[in-house]
Amino acid sequence: MNNKLKFTIPIVVCGGAVLAYYLIRRKAAAMCDAATLEKLEAGFSKLQGSDSKSLLKKYLTREVFDALKNKKTSFGSTLLDCIQSGIENLDSGVGIYAPDAEAYTVFADLFDPIIEDYHNGFKKTDKHPPKNWGDVETLGNLDPAGEFIVSTRVRCGRSMEGYPFNPCLTEAQYKEMEEKVSSTLSGLEGELKGTFYPLTGMSKATQQQLIDDHFLFKEGDRFLQAANACRFWPTGRGIYHNENKTFLVWCNEEDHLRIISMQMGGDLKQVYKRLVTAVNDIEKRIPFSHNDRLGFLTFCPTNLGTTVRASVHIKLPKLAADKAKLEEVASKYHLQVRGTRGEHTEAEGGVYDISNKRRMGLTEYDAVKEMYDGIAELIKIEKSL
Repeated sequence: MNNKLKFTIPIVVCGGAVLAYYLIRRKAAAMCDAATLEKLEAGFSKLQGSDSKSLLKKYLTREVFDALKNKKTSFGSTLLDCIQSGIENLDSGVGIYAPDAEAYTVFADLFDPIIEDYHNGFKKTDKHPPKNWGDVETLGNLDPAGEFIVSTRVRCGRSMEGYPFNPCLTEAQYKEMEEKVSSTLSGLEGELKGTFYPLTGMSKATQQQLIDDHFLFKEGDRFLQAANACRFWPTGRGIYHNENKTFLVWCNEEDHLRIISMQMGGDLKQVYKRLVTAVNDIEKRIPFSHNDRLGFLTFCPTNLGTTVRASVHIKLPKLAADKAKLEEVASKYHLQVRGTRGEHTEAEGGVYDISNKRRMGLTEYDAVKEMYDGIAELIKIEKSL
């Protein structure tokens, strides 16, 4: 036996000897290699010596670093896999990704405070509520006359159980997952019925059509590239949409699955109902990664819990002139106000992208209802001005 394993620990349960032996073996096998440790130390020094404002820098203290630097998940993920994007991109807002679902537990000393900071005080003692889509019929059309809302969209992220996240996926796993997703989605019926388009071998005509529809996702940005999330591109990646182009699934973009429901106008009830029907149908065929405390698990810690983002593109020309009032109402209803094309963009022609900010510590229905109530209030104020 390896010398490192020649020690005993108290056995307190029946069969504990076997368990203790397994745990000691696993711990010994889970030590990081010298090259990884060297990269970690260099990365830690670079981060600490920078003026980075990321949550990674804020919470990766020397104490936390030393406690985690030798740990590994059963998929072989290390602390380096979690933090390398934030080390390479010092202008990151968050700076950390989970290379697999286990990382949230194994590296909890780092993930927990970052999650608490980002998700409005969701503490490590807090527990995300069980999934609850609520009563879809209580929602309605926010803008029946079509004066303000250009379009409505609700999406969620899901990870397939038993597979790591992008950085640890093999080429064979990417292909296997695409096959599972493609065959599962081909079983959808009614208004969800559609076509799966693999990115591999895609014709120029199909590619152009998907670009024109704003459906085609590109290879990841520098943050995802640095997190090793774009390996074997475009293998295993694909897009599914229904005939009406109101339901869309991205396979192996940033997450295993991004499930999206959308349409022109303000009928949130229709959009939400379509998403709920689709997710429930897909879930019967593909088990998703879920954690009792954190909810649904995905690659980025900003997108846990419900993973639901409900948004509208909305014209508010009068409120746009009173940015402080707009932000005040948004803050009251936990809404995020972005430019027309998302984060860090301008509101083109007074059109904003407004969505729910909270994803953790509340149910799916509550997350969408917050957005519903907030948008209703914004429209009411816009009309009164």
